[in-house]
Amino acid sequence: MKKDTSNINSLENEAIYIMREVAAQFEKPVLLFSGGKDSITLVRLAVKAFYPAKIPFPLMHIDTGHNFPETIEFRDRLCEELGLELIVRNVQDSIDEGKVKEESGRYASRNMLQTTTLLDAIEEFKFDACIGGARRDEEKARAKERIFSVRDDFGQWDEKNQRPELFDMLNGDIEHGQNVRVFPISNWTELDVWSYIEQENIEIPSIYFAHKRKVFLRDGMIWSAEDDVVYRDENEQVIEEMVRFRTVGDMSCTAAVLSDAVSISKVVEEIRDSTISERGARIDDKRSEAAMEKRKQQGYF
Repeated sequence: MKKDTSNINSLENEAIYIMREVAAQFEKPVLLFSGGKDSITLVRLAVKAFYPAKIPFPLMHIDTGHNFPETIEFRDRLCEELGLELIVRNVQDSIDEGKVKEESGRYASRNMLQTTTLLDAIEEFKFDACIGGARRDEEKARAKERIFSVRDDFGQWDEKNQRPELFDMLNGDIEHGQNVRVFPISNWTELDVWSYIEQENIEIPSIYFAHKRKVFLRDGMIWSAEDDVVYRDENEQVIEEMVRFRTVGDMSCTAAVLSDAVSISKVVEEIRDSTISERGARIDDKRSEAAMEKRKQQGYF
């Protein structure tokens, strides 16, 4: 049976329109790229938006140093194949400079620390618009944001002071010192992203597919045990399971899920039947009920 692609095509058209509005309204935009499925989707949309010309802005990755090796390898290869400019700024530098302090203990993560590195990079390059792959279906704080989300000159977000967006009119007018976070796939769902990846035959990192991996269990979640980044107690036994990752953040804050989905079509089928949200595997979101909102208020993407 032929698949109905009308919804995906409509979402693609909206995202391409947003990309072109960014290029038209801002002087120095950047696409924030992590090597994850959402930012990979943004790259494909940007390629389509400006074809046959190249993407008219660089990609930037805020590297915590605790990323999955598979995503870093994929990031570098994709940028090389497409001839894209890639800017990398490292959280380790912010730690070495004393701007942030490394966490320690059982749940230590660098996820919170990347906010400082990001804001410093925005200031360094004078970016006035940062394009990202956040979606409203991921988390309730993200559901509050507009497609053009204004940040003040400290990089902070005020959820009570946002511009209306009527009839697809996107207002990129900002004051000196402000910048805008732009979310072209804000109206997409996780299933929409995967359906688009399937439709477009987009290559993604192998970590998204089921594979044998050394893991351990903690708090009902599956943690990677293939590196020394994730703290593990002596009594937390390492086992080998068939798992994949639904979302790709730091190794220290991203849990795996049991899976036998070894192809994109199988992943789409698995997500369609899932009753657990994608962010349910993000350990950092469980620190508090308002964890994401507080990070966004401080300048997190």
